[in-house]
Amino acid sequence: MTAHTVATIADLEALYAEPAQASLAKEVDYLHPHYRAFVEASPFCLLSTVGQEIAECSPRGDAPGFVKVLDERTLLLPDRRGNNRIDSLRNIVRDPRVGLLFLVPGVDETLRVAGTARVSTDPELIAQFAVDGKLPTTVLVIAIRTVFFQCARALVRSRLWKPDAQIPRSALPSTGTMLADLSRNAIDGAAYDATLAERVRQTLY
Repeated sequence: MTAHTVATIADLEALYAEPAQASLAKEVDYLHPHYRAFVEASPFCLLSTVGQEIAECSPRGDAPGFVKVLDERTLLLPDRRGNNRIDSLRNIVRDPRVGLLFLVPGVDETLRVAGTARVSTDPELIAQFAVDGKLPTTVLVIAIRTVFFQCARALVRSRLWKPDAQIPRSALPSTGTMLADLSRNAIDGAAYDATLAERVRQTLY
């Protein structure tokens, strides 16, 4: 199997044609107004970070525009309530390199942003993200290095937004079932499932 592993950049580039002009022209080092429109319309993005031994990716979401544009080279991303693992934040403190992929429901193009981030406790920044009087603990200040839109092929192939492609949550193991099995029943799965919806509702912010 390893005999078929591509091990050098030269070998990799030999497998693929040169990128089309449009693939290169769309990349800029600032948030063009067209790209700003994507950020402000997006209720969901994926945040990638570099860990000590592995790279990681985590979801971030809220009302459209939850990632604020400070200026054409800076984004602000609040760290809302979660599981307190703070994997992404630990990674950023160690290595500031980040990537973000913004999705807009119903739109097949996505927006890719790469740059560096720092974890801020600035009260003025945090105050911008109050929801029902509740504040995030920290805000990521993201310095943009490169931005471009990703073409629609991946989402078209996946049919991500098509109603008939949606599957019921019951088609997969419940959260409680997974936790019970993974914890060898140290966690009561049925009880976890029974209180999950209300717990999520009460702890969104």
